[in-house]
Amino acid sequence: MSQTSDPTPESSRQAGSGTLRAADAPLQTLQTLANELEGQPELLLELLRRIEYLHRTIQDGPFRSSLPGDRNALFRLLSEMEHSGGWPYIPRLQLRTFIDLLSNELLSPEGGAEASLETTAAP
Repeated sequence: MSQTSDPTPESSRQAGSGTLRAADAPLQTLQTLANELEGQPELLLELLRRIEYLHRTIQDGPFRSSLPGDRNALFRLLSEMEHSGGWPYIPRLQLRTFIDLLSNELLSPEGGAEASLETTAAP
């Protein structure tokens, strides 16, 4: 299992550090749960979907309603976002690309019998 470093920019950590410290324990719990689910892709996928739902809920609710109303303040916020690492996005694995890569691997000479099963099972 590979650990990733904290992606939170230093300026963001300092700006709301008192308030955001309340998120540390639940985030650590999620990390621990993910580690415990290693090797169980279906459960990890469900965890990722729930985290993505939370991301969208925060983005479309409290974040959007908190955006500055005047152009100058919005420009400053967007400039700070760009400077500090951009938009916090949860990238989706391109499922179609992944399936295509697996199909190509199965159809290769090393794919053997699995390749014939894959091509007959395809819609």
